[in-house]
Amino acid sequence: MKKEIFINESFGETRIAIQEDGQLVEVYIEKQDNHRMVGNIYKGQVENVLPGMQAAFVNIGHDLNAFLPFSEILSNDYLIEDNDLDKSSKSKSQKIDNIEVDLKRDQEIFVQVIKEPFAGKGARVTTEIALPGRLLVLVPVANYIGISKKIWDKYERRRLKNIAKRLKEKGIGLIIRTVAEGKSENHIENDFNQLLQSWYSIEKKANSVNAPTLVYEDLETASSVVRDLLTPDVEKIIIDSKRLFKKTRKYLEDISPSLLERLELFKLKSPLFESFGIESEIDKLLKPKAWLKSGAYLIIEKTEAMVVVDVNSGRFVGKKLHEENSLKINLEAAREIARQLRLRDLSGLIVIDFIDMKLEKNQKKVYQEIRKELRKDRAKVAVAPITEFGLLEMTRQRIRLSLVDSMSEECPSCKGSGRIISKETLITRIEQWLRRHQASSRSLRLNLALHPKNARYLKVEKKHIIRGLMWQNFIHLKIEEDSNIALDEFKFLSRKSREDITNEIHLD
Repeated sequence: MKKEIFINESFGETRIAIQEDGQLVEVYIEKQDNHRMVGNIYKGQVENVLPGMQAAFVNIGHDLNAFLPFSEILSNDYLIEDNDLDKSSKSKSQKIDNIEVDLKRDQEIFVQVIKEPFAGKGARVTTEIALPGRLLVLVPVANYIGISKKIWDKYERRRLKNIAKRLKEKGIGLIIRTVAEGKSENHIENDFNQLLQSWYSIEKKANSVNAPTLVYEDLETASSVVRDLLTPDVEKIIIDSKRLFKKTRKYLEDISPSLLERLELFKLKSPLFESFGIESEIDKLLKPKAWLKSGAYLIIEKTEAMVVVDVNSGRFVGKKLHEENSLKINLEAAREIARQLRLRDLSGLIVIDFIDMKLEKNQKKVYQEIRKELRKDRAKVAVAPITEFGLLEMTRQRIRLSLVDSMSEECPSCKGSGRIISKETLITRIEQWLRRHQASSRSLRLNLALHPKNARYLKVEKKHIIRGLMWQNFIHLKIEEDSNIALDEFKFLSRKSREDITNEIHLD
C-alpha cells in the first residue's frame, strides 16, 4: 500500500492530509491561534469533587475547568480509597458503578488532556500520564510493560519485552510502539532516555510552580503526526513550509535518519493540496452527501447527541434481484462509511441506516465488512450487529474536534439548524408585530427594513400583502432594503427619528 503524508502551512492554519494508494483517508487541521491541547500535562487544582457524577472538575488555568472521571484515576492507587482493587477489576473499570476516590478541593494533581474542549465543555483529562516518543510511550505513574498488538511475531514481541524489562525502572511503565519492531536495543534505549529526561524535567518544573499551570506541552499537530504516523510504509512526506520542513528534518535526523530521503520540500507556485487533488476532496467533506462509485450515496448528519448515516441507492441500477443489489450497495457503503468517519473525524454514538436486507447472512456480511474496515482506524471503536430494523449502532472515540467543527462556524441566521424560516412565515411574524404595535402605539407611519431579497419579493410579487397589512392595521408602511439584515429577520424603524423600535413590541 502506497502511503503519503502532505503538510500545508498557511497564515490561518496548518493542514495535514494522509493518502493511501492515492485516496485521501485522514485530515488534521490546527488553527494558528488555537493550538491543540491533547497530550498537554498540567499541574492542576481540584475545584469540585462530585461522587454523584463519579467525576471531579480540575482547574488547569483555562476558562473552563477540566473534567476528570473517576474511571480515569483507577490506575493511581494513591488516589483510590479502596486499594484492594486487583488488576482484573481495574481493567474492567467501566463496569464499576461507584468508585470512591481520595480527592479534596484545592488538592494539586497532575493531569493530562485526552480530549479537546468542545461545545462549552472543558477538556477531558486523566491522571495516568503518558509521554509518547518515537518508539516508546513512557507511563511514569504505572508499573507495567505493554507491546503494540500490531506486532504479530512472537519472537519479536519476546525480544522487545526483554529490552523493556532491562530498561524499565521500578514504578515506571513502558509501552512498545509498532514502529519499534525490528529496531536495535540501542535505538530503543536512546528513546527511553530522552523520555525519562523529559519526565524529570516535568517534575522539576512542577515543583517550582503553583497550580494551575502547564508543565508540558505536546508537539504541534504536524510534528505529532510525523512522530505517530511515520511508519516504514510511508513513501513520502511532502511539506510546503520551509519552517516545518527544517523542523521535521531535524527531528528525523535525531530519531530516524534513514527516513530523511522520504522528506520533500514542495517548491511549485501552485498550492500543494490543489496539485494533488486534496483541496477538492476536503471541500466535499463539508457536505452531508457523499457519493459512491456505484451511483449510490450516503447522507451524513452530525447532531449534538449522535451521528446519523443514511445509505441510499441513488442512481444505482442493479441487474440482479433486490436482495443482491442491496447487499452490493451496503458492502460498498460499509467501506466508504469507515473511510468517512476517519476523514471527518466523527465520534460518539453513530447510527447507520443500511438498505433493508431480509437474509441474516447478508446482514452479517455487511457487519463483518465494516468491522474489517474500521481496523484501519486509530480511534477506538465498538460495533454492534445490525438490528431487526436494519440499523447498525457503533461508537467511535472522540479526541479532536470533527472536521466540520474545525473548518466551519455556526451560521448566525439558522443557529446551526441549516434552515431559516420561509418568506410566508416571515410575513406572518411581521403581521403579528403590527397587530401588537397597533394595540400599544399611535404611530401611523413606519419604515419596514428587510433583506434586499425579501424587500423585492414584497414590493414586486406581493404588493397586495403590503396593502392589506396597511389597511388592516391603519398604518402607512415604506419598504427599505438593508443587506445587513438576515433573511429571516425584519426591522421596524420610526419614520421621524429613524430609531429601531422592533424590540419594543415582543412576540410570544
